[in-house]
Amino acid sequence: MSKKKNFIIFFLILLSILIALFFSNFFSKKNTIISEDLLNEQIEQKNYNSNIIKNVNYKSRDVRGNEYIIDASEGQIDISNSDIIFLTNVKALIKMNNSEDIVITSDYGKYNINNYDTIFSKNLKIYYLDNKITAEYGDFSIGRNSMIISKEVIYTNPENILKADVVKVDIETKDTVIYMHEENKKVNIKSIE
Repeated sequence: MSKKKNFIIFFLILLSILIALFFSNFFSKKNTIISEDLLNEQIEQKNYNSNIIKNVNYKSRDVRGNEYIIDASEGQIDISNSDIIFLTNVKALIKMNNSEDIVITSDYGKYNINNYDTIFSKNLKIYYLDNKITAEYGDFSIGRNSMIISKEVIYTNPENILKADVVKVDIETKDTVIYMHEENKKVNIKSIE
């Protein structure tokens, strides 16, 4: 009988903590619009409502035959949405049929196992041929067929160094749009001599 009583007490304490966390989080948010900053906070904070997996590896292939491989030192399955996995120490390899491989690394990631969309955050590095992009945030979507890179974007190749707020890349065509958020600011391009 005491085991059952201890279990009930433990359950009530856990429930109280979860309710307190929910209400403190609910009432402390002034803005309910999900921004990149809020998303990064959700990715980085410990999620106590999840299952932890060590040495995560996911492989997928799209209808065009492109292969996507994601490795992470740790993954946490979101209990509220089991399709979402929060990743730590992420490395992704994109093997394109019609071009060279793309390598992506970041400190954190958010991976959707259904549509393979991945958000990379903190110390994002993208390597493609002789090109390197560093930033703090990347949103890779097979469905959209694009990668949106933002926050402190620095693009380097053997000839140039480019600084911008956002770089949008079409995965299939490699068409790229580079811009600043504010109209009065210009993309900074410097030639390497």
